[in-house]
Amino acid sequence: MGLISVPLLLVLFYYSIKGGVFGELPADHILSKIENNVATEIYSADSVLIGRFYLQERTRTDYDNISPNVINALVATEDARFYEHDGVDNRSLLRVIFKTLLLGDRSSGGGSTITQQLAKNLFPRKDHGFLSMPVTKIKEAITARKLETIYNKKQILAMYLNTVPFGENIYGIEMASKRFFNKKAKYLKPQEAAVIVGMLKANYTYNPRLFPEKSLKRRNVVLYQMLKYNYLDEQQYNSLKKKPLEINYTKITHNTGIATYFREYLRSELEDWCEKNTKPDGSTYNLYTDGLKVYTTINSSIQKYAEAATSSHMKELQQIFNNHWNTGNPWNAQKSLLTAAIHSSHRYKQLKRKGLKEKEIIEQLNKTVPMKLFSWNGDQEVKMSPIDSIKHNLTMLQTGTMAMNPDNGDILAWVGGIDYEYFKYDHVNINTKRQAGSTFKPFVFAAALEAGVDPCDFVSGEKTTYTNHSDWSPGNASADEYNKKYTFKGALAHSVNTVSVKVLEEAGIENTIDLAHRAGVISELPEVPSIALGTAPVSLMEMVSAYCTFANGGYAVKPRYITAITDSRGKVIKRVKEEKSKNRVIKEETSMMISSLLQAVVDEGTGARYRSKYKMTNDFAGKTGTTQSNADGWFIGYNPEIVIGTWVGADNPSIHFNSTGLGSGASMALPIVAKLLDKIQDNKKLRPMGYAKFSPLPDRLARYLDCEAEKEDKQFMQWLFGKKDGQDEENTATFGEEEEEEKKNIFNKIGNIFKKKKKD
Repeated sequence: MGLISVPLLLVLFYYSIKGGVFGELPADHILSKIENNVATEIYSADSVLIGRFYLQERTRTDYDNISPNVINALVATEDARFYEHDGVDNRSLLRVIFKTLLLGDRSSGGGSTITQQLAKNLFPRKDHGFLSMPVTKIKEAITARKLETIYNKKQILAMYLNTVPFGENIYGIEMASKRFFNKKAKYLKPQEAAVIVGMLKANYTYNPRLFPEKSLKRRNVVLYQMLKYNYLDEQQYNSLKKKPLEINYTKITHNTGIATYFREYLRSELEDWCEKNTKPDGSTYNLYTDGLKVYTTINSSIQKYAEAATSSHMKELQQIFNNHWNTGNPWNAQKSLLTAAIHSSHRYKQLKRKGLKEKEIIEQLNKTVPMKLFSWNGDQEVKMSPIDSIKHNLTMLQTGTMAMNPDNGDILAWVGGIDYEYFKYDHVNINTKRQAGSTFKPFVFAAALEAGVDPCDFVSGEKTTYTNHSDWSPGNASADEYNKKYTFKGALAHSVNTVSVKVLEEAGIENTIDLAHRAGVISELPEVPSIALGTAPVSLMEMVSAYCTFANGGYAVKPRYITAITDSRGKVIKRVKEEKSKNRVIKEETSMMISSLLQAVVDEGTGARYRSKYKMTNDFAGKTGTTQSNADGWFIGYNPEIVIGTWVGADNPSIHFNSTGLGSGASMALPIVAKLLDKIQDNKKLRPMGYAKFSPLPDRLARYLDCEAEKEDKQFMQWLFGKKDGQDEENTATFGEEEEEEKKNIFNKIGNIFKKKKKD
């Protein structure tokens, strides 16, 4: 009677679980629509994964994109009879019942199939007291059999490998492969697959980064299992088990990888987009769980080159800056600078909230504590007082660099600062504004050309006081510039302030502001003559976008950084079309002339070190910019296929070089652009962009800008028509017989030319 009652009780127990007494089992319609939290992935224009947004770092992949080595290692190690059972391995189940449950021998193994483990991963276990183990096992067995009726074996293997955790907050085979071997799962070799599958037993204990010796031993166990079940032959096994453990650990976090500042800018934009857009079921998209794929305009190679150029130059420049202030501190003349920095620090605000008085707070901030500090020689673990760390960060020079395609506004590179982990403030962002300095002057001269001002009219560099503007009197960088007269070419090449303001008067302040706004400067520009010198704060993104007008023949472009967004299955849910603007800002002739004038800046003016120091020979136009007291250094350069802008300075404008030789845009910003272009030219695919040429100026424009030729023409006409320099039209000149004869011959030649043209 007792023997009969035990099987009966087991049957009743089984059906009570199946009937939901111990909690509802997942319904078939839920099992048929299994979804996991999947990270959103960000891709460059050249299909390089540059970042993710996630709660759990997971990337879903299909069976066909998983190496057979992974499948073989998994089946051999976790479920040798996987292809034979229907979700439950009865032989293993009996072993669990008699050895594990009845005899308490946990070393005999768990007996779960891959399908049961999938059920466990999908539906976390619940506590049922002393019945937890049998209830859980039966639930998972029932769910596993359901899964096997809905999905085939390949689908189950793929689902399992997409859901299983590998530690370090990463889930799924694709992420594990990229994290530990920096490759896609479809390319894993047998020994690499064995390392990853070996982690399933205990992902922390067998983590190859943390415990390489344990991981190696576990790898060889998996390789033996592959030999045992004929997935490897003896020769392969003997060869592979002798190989050392080799990993290529690659971790991309929000603080690491390429384009970190761009990704953060993108994150806030995408969060806003997700809130405003709904899925087919009516729910809004979730940036961190829905597995979106975002395709951007960033070129991964140009981005890497921009970051390398930034690091190379800023490391050198910081050392120069430190040496410049070696005998003092930039805030010595303004003690309030340091005080303000202390008061805005996180630690100060924390102590203030606790109710400490000022003296007590300063005492706390002067105490030495362990901290991690940024340096150009690598992260430093130091013991330092918070106030000393504030001083350290206060003197760090920052930068922003952006590269853009002038034809369509595609953003090719975005470097918002020197290190995102330590300095989150983005110096490219449209909301980050600094005075543009002389980089604004091309808009003044463009407006003047549009207004019909002759670029060869000589303008005096003489100092002028503007009584209608509070007796404002702009100065020049060099004293001898006040005694000279300049054409447009000379004024722009040498960035003469007094001439630029006078050209602004001829162009009209309103006309200049209107032109700049139409070109892409969206910041407010006050109607004052000082805007000619770039005193209005603008963002780097605005300036780069506006310079595209000069590079593309006179059209405004709208910055574009996303090309498409797809859902986790690859269906396009948003597409941002390429837009070549038809909004003409300036005449094509004007853009060509400005480009010619700005080439002179690079060839012989303030940007000449592009040629002399960096030996760059390509067609290039550009403008340097240096604001008052050397607070900001700018350089924006371009050819017909790329516009690059760079800003350099300290976060606080009062921290700066005291020497214009060191603190000018040519010294602080231009080198980044030169180094970036040099790398682009070395890249076979990008070389055409780096060496793009400007179209030759038509003869009429070339003559219009050739002020020496114009001067000679005027002298010739004066001679031809009998007028000399300084003579009135009423005066006449007397010439010798030879001159009169020469004049007669010239008139005859001119007459013949006109007759021929008329005949033609």
